[in-house]
Amino acid sequence: MKRIELVENIKRKESFLCVGLDPDIKKIPQHLLREENPLFAFNKAIIDATAPYCVAYKPNTAFYESLGVEGWIALERTVKYLKENHPDQFIIADAKRGDIGNTSMLYARSFFEHLDVDAITVAPYMGEDSVTPFLGYEGKWVILLALTSNKGSHDFQLIEDKNGKRLFEHVITTSQKWASPEEMMYVVGATQGSMFKDIRNVAPESFLLVPGVGAQGGSLEEVARYGMIPDCGLLVNSSRGIIYASSGEDFAEASGKEAEKLRDQMSTLLKSSHII
Repeated sequence: MKRIELVENIKRKESFLCVGLDPDIKKIPQHLLREENPLFAFNKAIIDATAPYCVAYKPNTAFYESLGVEGWIALERTVKYLKENHPDQFIIADAKRGDIGNTSMLYARSFFEHLDVDAITVAPYMGEDSVTPFLGYEGKWVILLALTSNKGSHDFQLIEDKNGKRLFEHVITTSQKWASPEEMMYVVGATQGSMFKDIRNVAPESFLLVPGVGAQGGSLEEVARYGMIPDCGLLVNSSRGIIYASSGEDFAEASGKEAEKLRDQMSTLLKSSHII
């Protein structure tokens, strides 16, 4: 999906919501365990209930890989279902890959050619030759880890050089030499708050994938205040707060209601910023 298409979807749906499809076999409603593939059954119901309110889905591959072949089949079926039934959705494989060039090339082939998702999260620690194999696919995106929402992000990402430039700023400024804002985004955690101003100083045009709203306590209003740009430039992800809104047989309906609430907040923010 090209950037212009993503922006059009954001404006049309009045939403920049990304729903994290992170189904834990130990947490999904018990009645689904009778299904042939419980993870896919769960995802399908969540997707159908939330698709009107979001523009993207982000399956984290760990939740599927933990079940071996059965889990990977659920992931493939989920992506195929989205493409066939909700083709306007931007699909992100949250896989956090990144290895030497030849290995990254095969990861890219796996996710962009076989699975055929729109984007993949990539860890930048090994540098340019570990990231560039993911680039150059028409309509595909690299989403580079920059400033994450977890507590341990401070261990390395905020380390300063002698000029006071922090590591995450080095990651962003250096990586912008590898790709344009038409094919590279950055992960920035919602819990970072006003630091979005610093992100925008070094990445004024890039889309940001923002986890941490909801269960992790990030503020949607802060993210929009400091991170929004003229074409929005944000995909805000919510996982647990939506998909586990209920553990009963009404789980899908409950997830739809939570997604709708977030969409309504996002619509207000888009209108107040004169994006729609």
